[in-house]
Amino acid sequence: MAIEILPATDERFDDAETALDSGDGPECQCQWWLLPNGPWKEASVADLTAMFRAEVAGDRPPGLIAYVDGEPAGWVRVGPRTAQARLARTRDVTGSTKEPLDDDDVWAITCFVVREKHRGAGLMSGLLDAAVEAARDGGARVVEGYPLDPTAAKRSANQLYRGTVSVFEGAGFTVVDRPKPDRALVSLTLRD
Repeated sequence: MAIEILPATDERFDDAETALDSGDGPECQCQWWLLPNGPWKEASVADLTAMFRAEVAGDRPPGLIAYVDGEPAGWVRVGPRTAQARLARTRDVTGSTKEPLDDDDVWAITCFVVREKHRGAGLMSGLLDAAVEAARDGGARVVEGYPLDPTAAKRSANQLYRGTVSVFEGAGFTVVDRPKPDRALVSLTLRD
């Protein structure tokens, strides 16, 4: 099995759409963390798709696509936390982070999608490692994640779009806080 992880760029938009074709991905278009609740509720799937297309065509890829034997198999969103507006309105984040909410040097890894036929092969770990490198290359000082802990509360595979605590810890992240038993805010310092 050959795995390659590449930035979601304009020429890879169709591959990003294929990677998102699991769970809530097709309806969400990985826009959940970008919009406050009102605009989120008002947006149609076509609106969200247009927003995602514009992001992918922009200057900074909004995430990475995992390919297994050349087939799009997974997705991870990574980028400055300030660009993901819902995070600054999420109590689990605002009450747990040690970093200023307006700091552009803090990046966030907020969404994973692994297509069903590729689950159980370690793609989430590979995507996380690649996202950390993308954050480092992008100038991040700190990377945060907001994973769930399925050992504390049973979760469906679709609910694990935030990632799991064990995968983040395996990549060197530290649990900063547990706002709820099954939720964590994790952090990795890349530079001082």
